[in-house]
Amino acid sequence: MFFIYILYSETSDKYYIGYTEDVAKRLHFHNNPIRVCYTSKHIPWLLKRSFKVGSSRSFALRVEKKIKKMKSRKFTEQLLDLENGQALFDSLLKKLVL
Repeated sequence: MFFIYILYSETSDKYYIGYTEDVAKRLHFHNNPIRVCYTSKHIPWLLKRSFKVGSSRSFALRVEKKIKKMKSRKFTEQLLDLENGQALFDSLLKKLVL
């Protein structure tokens, strides 16, 4: 099962979106990087939310790319909304399946 996850850096006031099969393990790697990369510059990261995407790695990658291409902090924060975030994510998935 693949997940889309949203991390937040309080020190940099930035969000990061990614996909993985193991959210806890991925969060650990973001906070304990082996090499210098975007996320290593904004440690520590907090897991804000994760969403189930399904069993297809390629579909999870498409969803991640779609969200990142939007370049919208507002959309990311709408996904974090506990009441409406899941419905918004589900509608995004339906659009990508078609």
